[in-house]
Amino acid sequence: MNTCIIIFSTLLFSLLNIPVASSHCELPCGIYGDETRFTMVEEDIATVEKSMTMIAELSKAGEKNYNQIVRWVNNKEKHADLIQECVSQYFMTQRVKPVDEAKPAEHKKYLKELTLLHEMLIYVMKTKQTTDQTNVEKLRSLLQAFKTSYLGSAVSK
Repeated sequence: MNTCIIIFSTLLFSLLNIPVASSHCELPCGIYGDETRFTMVEEDIATVEKSMTMIAELSKAGEKNYNQIVRWVNNKEKHADLIQECVSQYFMTQRVKPVDEAKPAEHKKYLKELTLLHEMLIYVMKTKQTTDQTNVEKLRSLLQAFKTSYLGSAVSK
């Protein structure tokens, strides 16, 4: 009986300690979907924009539907978080690599891309704080500038 309990406990403990893999880990697998990430961020920006529009419209209504307003605010926050995660976890952590100053052209490109990504994070934060559509427009233009720099000038808009 004691042997069964020990075996069961060991098995249960082993199963509870299995590591869980999250989407696109930081392993050097070499499988990257840069174009997919750009598309995802573009969709998230459009969702943030739509959420802002709906929040503004619902807030102007005579009898406000606070449940719907809260749902749109939560939706805006969720998609802004997704942008922040993609920018910081995917591009800044895994894709944009530091370049030695001894290579001035490459180093300049690196600094430009790093600056664009940082600015994107700031404007994503601003979209979370307000419903000002100019933050969405700025975020969209920063994404396009980063995409052009990162993928090259032959990028289609």
